Amino acid sequence: MIQSLLFFVLAALCEIGGGYLFWLWLREGKSAWLAVMGVIILAIYGVVPTLQPANFGRAYAA
Repeated sequence: MIQSLLFFVLAALCEIGGGYLFWLWLREGKSAWLAVMGVIILAIYGVVPTLQPANFGRAYAA
């Protein structure tokens, strides 16, 4: 249960953080390194659900 909760929080942080970093580059004209970091974090967000022991889709939807 704790492991599922930790993966859920990690996925949420990766989704929000990666999107925000990319947005800073795109809309605010910040450094391209923020876009690169955002894309890397979003890629990690794509991997986190595979580590989830529970059915991630159902847990994330809840």
